[in-house]
Amino acid sequence: MSSLSASFVQIKFDDLQFFENCGGGSFGSVYRAQWKSQDKEVAVKKLLKIEKEAEILSMLSHRNIIQFYGAVLEPPNYCIVTEYAAGGSLYDYINSNRSEEMDMDHIMAWATDVAKGMHYLHMEAPIKVIHRDLKSRNVVITIDGVLKICDFGASRFHSHTTHMSLVGTFPWMAPEVIQSLPVSDTCDTYSYGVVLWEMLTREVPFKGLEGLQVAWLVVEKNERLTIPSSCPKSFAEMMRQCWEADAKKRPSFKQIISNLESMANDSKLPDQCNSFLHHKAEWRCEIEETLERLKKLERDLSFKEQELKERERRLKMWEQKLTEQSHTPLLPSFDICSWTEDDVYFWMKQLVKKGDASEEQSGYASVFKEHHITGKQLLLLRESDMKDMGIVSRGHIIYLKTAIEMLTHDYLTLFHFPPLTKNSEEENKGNEEKLVNLDLVFGYHLKPGTSSKDCKWKMYMEMDGDDIAIAYIKDVTFNTNCPDVEVLKMTKLFEGQLHSYSKKTCSAFASVEILDLRHF
Repeated sequence: MSSLSASFVQIKFDDLQFFENCGGGSFGSVYRAQWKSQDKEVAVKKLLKIEKEAEILSMLSHRNIIQFYGAVLEPPNYCIVTEYAAGGSLYDYINSNRSEEMDMDHIMAWATDVAKGMHYLHMEAPIKVIHRDLKSRNVVITIDGVLKICDFGASRFHSHTTHMSLVGTFPWMAPEVIQSLPVSDTCDTYSYGVVLWEMLTREVPFKGLEGLQVAWLVVEKNERLTIPSSCPKSFAEMMRQCWEADAKKRPSFKQIISNLESMANDSKLPDQCNSFLHHKAEWRCEIEETLERLKKLERDLSFKEQELKERERRLKMWEQKLTEQSHTPLLPSFDICSWTEDDVYFWMKQLVKKGDASEEQSGYASVFKEHHITGKQLLLLRESDMKDMGIVSRGHIIYLKTAIEMLTHDYLTLFHFPPLTKNSEEENKGNEEKLVNLDLVFGYHLKPGTSSKDCKWKMYMEMDGDDIAIAYIKDVTFNTNCPDVEVLKMTKLFEGQLHSYSKKTCSAFASVEILDLRHF
């Protein structure tokens, strides 16, 4: 603390007489007070501890930067003492009846005051300072109507770091500050654009929206404050430039000051600006309409978040039920088609462990991994494939095929799990047809026998298509024209065949039931 006291005037806490609270700054409350020994009215910010703000303020001296007098360093009393601005904050002025007096000259003078103060911080101060919390509450009005930038609690020396933690107030914060990304001095340019918008519209930015809602809209939806259609083009263009998502495209304060000087020489601008200011009732509805749209957008998001939570809850219930009722082992994930070789190995180890398998069966997990079996290949595995892999026991093959069939059943059940409610655009998109090319081959084998009673026939269907095409066939039914025919049906999905047997000769036809492809 001694190093701090050496860099600025140390004021005794007892030398201050406190009056009313006149606002809250970054990390502290601000009071109007009397510096008794100097007979001076001051503003005092009470802090839990002194950090960078006093050091920064002690190095600054500019007409549009609040004047720093000293600090109190008496634990637990830590305070920063600055000049007192009797006019209050710009925010309070804009949102009071006094703002109805504002005209073009008023706005130009104040916009220039703030721009010059920020240009000093960025380019002319002993060390470059990024404010990071520029907003109308942190701009005060002196008794003679000059604007001064204050509250440097969130500020940093530019040379110390360009990666900022989340500080500031969301409606004024640049997207990169909201995301705690590396920043440059143009993050203050973004905030300046919001302050300029406040002075022109005399409205609260993003009124009625919570901070995190604003953050989501600015970052995720690239939303910005509404610039009324009748706003003078030069002001509208300046605000749009300040709010560029790409920080490099935003103007410096030197450019802003130059633009303001050019605008001051535009003979048509005063009439345009004053007409805009005095006809607020005509364009205020544009801002209100945008706010309603943004609120609806946020409500829709909240509704979908609730739906997502409900779906997640139902998924967990479904998972628990599946685990309790199914004889399948623990699954690496329910998206079986995305399983890697390691996922299949894990599933196989669980399978043979659950089945209290023999030593020979225990080695099948390694066999599957050696043959690079993935989840998609697992679902399509045939008996002949298992034999080629070296699994010769008929009992073991049946055991594995049964487990895979149950796994496929669970997989198709998950396909039909209810999705989130879709909006109208998504519903229209969901109703579009999805084409899946499948090659279906139908045939029969006939064994005549010695008489009609011992004739046998077999109808079959085989399919071909993409690797997972078999999953789209739900069932195949063979129907005969003989009502008294006994039909024995056997399904072998994993060999891509469906067979029906009959003991009598008769004509037949087949119908194929396809799964609802909108779920895929």
